[in-house]
Amino acid sequence: MEALHLVTVFSGVALGGIGACMVLTNPGQTDYESYATEALTTYLKQEVCSQASGNFGGFLSSYCKTFVDTGRPHIQKVIANKTIRQNYVLFSIYETELFLPSPVPSYQFETIGAFQQFYTYQADQF
Repeated sequence: MEALHLVTVFSGVALGGIGACMVLTNPGQTDYESYATEALTTYLKQEVCSQASGNFGGFLSSYCKTFVDTGRPHIQKVIANKTIRQNYVLFSIYETELFLPSPVPSYQFETIGAFQQFYTYQADQF
């Protein structure tokens, strides 16, 4: 009986410690905006810039990464304005809808933030 009590107490302390750690490391809105901006600019540089084609394809592909870097502050503002945060104290869920100009498709992202990390678990293109 004493061993069962000891296991119960130890389990309670361990769960309490994990919960406290989650509360302290729940990332905020600014952290998410930085994460999402970095992820989107990386995507644009790797996917969109490499697919630049047409009459101005050579010009666009040469300067596309510079355009993305120049537009980074605007991208972060768009993400900030189009994100809804649901804070559950232990973790947060971020929902972002991005309506981007052609040729970039529009997306809806759902990301969970916990332990100062972000995990995008849904990305729908429309």
